[in-house]
Amino acid sequence: MDIIEQVGAKLDLEEGTAVIEQVIRECYVAPGISTKNLARRVHLPVPVTVAVKKELMKKEILKQDRGVRCTVKGNILVEQELDFQGLNKTLYHKLISIEANWLDECQDVLAVLNQLFAERPQVDVQLDQSQCTAETSLRRAILCLKEHALIGKRILCIGDDDLVSISIGLLLKKLFPAKQRFRTVIHVMDIDCRFLQFISDFTEKEGLPITCIEHDMRYPLGKTYVASYDCFFTDPPYTLNGLGLFLARGIQALKSNQGRQIFLSFAHKSPEFMLEMNRLFVQMGLSIVATYPNFNSYVGAQMIANQSQMLILKTTAATHIADNWRTFYTDPIYTGELKQSERIYSCKHCGEKYRVGYTGRYKTIEQLKQEGCPNCNSSNVIFILKGKVTKKR
Repeated sequence: MDIIEQVGAKLDLEEGTAVIEQVIRECYVAPGISTKNLARRVHLPVPVTVAVKKELMKKEILKQDRGVRCTVKGNILVEQELDFQGLNKTLYHKLISIEANWLDECQDVLAVLNQLFAERPQVDVQLDQSQCTAETSLRRAILCLKEHALIGKRILCIGDDDLVSISIGLLLKKLFPAKQRFRTVIHVMDIDCRFLQFISDFTEKEGLPITCIEHDMRYPLGKTYVASYDCFFTDPPYTLNGLGLFLARGIQALKSNQGRQIFLSFAHKSPEFMLEMNRLFVQMGLSIVATYPNFNSYVGAQMIANQSQMLILKTTAATHIADNWRTFYTDPIYTGELKQSERIYSCKHCGEKYRVGYTGRYKTIEQLKQEGCPNCNSSNVIFILKGKVTKKR
């Protein structure tokens, strides 16, 4: 890894050292690749690719032999330092190929996830949680692989009611069927202990490289987690405050060199809201490198039409966070805090009315149904929606 840093320091690439690592990886998984195809794979101009190749040849990591390929020293670097030893290269190529249908290759993983998702805790709408599908969760893991942010990396999931950590862990096991220990590190930070326990139980059972950490994102990260990760996933509250806070905490967690990926799932919003989102990205020094509309599918999330977009952001030399994001954050971040709505329900059995909402005794209709009608002591009763009141903060 010192070699990668040395080459990076000499060439001073705007893309950072991550692209040098990617050049080496591509020559490992596709030995004999042409310089032109290598440039296409790593999204670099051919002259820059040639410059990187020459420096790595000087370090005896690459060689020109019927195309570009790794030397013995290069293979050792990729297998031991980048943790590619034992990789099923055939499956790897199929999963990262644009043309391939990854679902055909991962039906066994998806079957496990479908069963697991049926057993996960109920969402807490006060935390803006939504139930994404098992296929969506696995699609995010595949995207992480395609973006070269998975194997051997330190990955942070900021909030994980979508169980992306488990999808990544199961995908790793499929890619490395004989491997017992991984350098890949997956950390989950969440305020919801139900999901942390659910993920931990499955992790222990399956031997996945996942660690769960209880953390309220309103508070700054502990020093242990600052500048520690290669990328992070988040599906934050669908408010500008929530988005800004979760991004700020994630940026604090990322390693300082540029080119680190952020996998951001967020609702499709109005042009005015999207403009404010882009302003926030610019203020934080983040670059949008890809946008995938309707990437995420959810169960029962009618407010966002059961769909949301995936944005891939990257850090730059200008990435930073303002001082107000560095300390305890006091402003409202969840939709229910900013748009305090109450619904009036009546018990079909006795007609008693109840207020359900952020400031009411019952936060959700699910909570009311679970407790039943206290007036007539009826359980399994039907509650009828009578009206709605909304207050904006």
